Amino acid sequence: QTKTGIALLYDEVSENAYDIRLKLTKEVLTIQKQDVICVSGSDHSANHRTVTLRRQPVGGLGLSIKGGAEHKVPVVISKIFKDQAAEQTGMLFIGDAIIQVNGINVESATHEEVVHLLRNAGDEVTITVQYLREAPSFLKLPLGSPGPSSDHSSGTSSPLFDSGLHLNGNSTNTAPSSPSSPIANEPKYEKRWLDTLSVPLSMARISRYKTGTDKLRSNAFEVLALDGVSTGILQFYTAQESADWLRAMSTNISDLTLQNMKMANKCCSPSDQVIHMGWVNERLEGTDSSQLYKFKFLALKGSSFYIFSTPPVSTLDWVRAEKIYNLCEVLFKIHKLWLADDCWLQANLYLGIHQDFDLEDQRPYCFSVMVGHGKSHYFNVELGSELAVWEKSFQRAIFLEVQRTGSKTYMCSWQGDTLCFTVDFALGFTCFDSKTKNVLWRFKFSQLKGSSDDGKTRVKLLFQNVDTKQIETKELEFQDLTAVLHCIHSFIAAKVASVDPVFIDSQSIARKYMYSN
Repeated sequence: QTKTGIALLYDEVSENAYDIRLKLTKEVLTIQKQDVICVSGSDHSANHRTVTLRRQPVGGLGLSIKGGAEHKVPVVISKIFKDQAAEQTGMLFIGDAIIQVNGINVESATHEEVVHLLRNAGDEVTITVQYLREAPSFLKLPLGSPGPSSDHSSGTSSPLFDSGLHLNGNSTNTAPSSPSSPIANEPKYEKRWLDTLSVPLSMARISRYKTGTDKLRSNAFEVLALDGVSTGILQFYTAQESADWLRAMSTNISDLTLQNMKMANKCCSPSDQVIHMGWVNERLEGTDSSQLYKFKFLALKGSSFYIFSTPPVSTLDWVRAEKIYNLCEVLFKIHKLWLADDCWLQANLYLGIHQDFDLEDQRPYCFSVMVGHGKSHYFNVELGSELAVWEKSFQRAIFLEVQRTGSKTYMCSWQGDTLCFTVDFALGFTCFDSKTKNVLWRFKFSQLKGSSDDGKTRVKLLFQNVDTKQIETKELEFQDLTAVLHCIHSFIAAKVASVDPVFIDSQSIARKYMYSN
């Protein structure tokens, strides 16, 4: 299934946008630009075409022009009238930049100068043209050749004036002249969409934000390949088109990621499978407390949560992760789920909930992964659907790891004694003396009624005695309290999921407040 459509390629330097055609297949996004090519006969020069027009008593040269040096663009042919001189040559096209008129170079001429030259050039006008592949969209040139059928800009007027040269110029000859017509052995030309850039979608990433800022582009995004090659900024005419393309590309990237995961999992043992992986943006605190985002590639594999700067391609790449955390000791938390009141909301891309805006960060679809020693990583994804997938995947990866591990034991101390604290999937909590191995106390998960901690090393666990129904407080001190609390949370959640999977599903924040269009 190939998806095609017209879009604009936005140049941030010149602030101009150019018409392009997009072609999306399962594996590649291709950008095409229009050009005029020689389809038969000998093409004398690669790009330039020289055409002689005979001015007609009715219809003149049969074309209109736009642009000029005062607009920082060449003068281009903006209209070609049916069955008149320009069309009859078969060699002129809308979008052709005029380079010479009767041997006079007009590349840096103003609009009026070119109009004057063409109007006063006599009955035979020889013009040299070259197709302007990157015609700024403000010229509002129709993409069809000729006729408005595929004109995306119909109904919008250009700030530039269309000078019609289909009217009679200063013709000295009033007798009908023979029409301009292509000669049999002359080269034949056609305007076609030609491939200019192909971006492989495997491990590609999409960005809707202006580089280094929290500003969403309006109806625009950029696609970056694994090797860093960028499509440039793709701009769409409507929010709906933008949403459709964004979803189509995201779906293809996700499908390819799934294929890559299956390939990787063939080389991995059943206990070391990749559950999910993909691109996110990580928020980094700048030195001036400004917030910067950097692309990161996350993976949930076996017992670990990995953070990479570039995706792992080979088996050896897994050891070069920037950070690796044990899944039992991390806590996944959806941070923010809202949609700014912008075009994306109108396009009904995904439904979000409006929370109180956290003005520090203007990005929707954020989650954090809290790790040991009170540290955390803050991430953002481009689509609500991706957030739902990450939430589900973290849950699944953590539950699998808890069931595989069975139990985790941590060294702790209380009142000078060195103790061991075990969280066990089957038995619950056990505390024993590290030297004598004597069990000091044991409680089931269901007996834990609450806890409080000092945010540093100490925690109080409140258990209910089965017989007396009294609350017993057990106080312990750990080196990395956060990791232990996350581990308790993981084991309890996994226990609940094993007993009541529907309950866990009903707790999904991302899926509760979101539906795919």
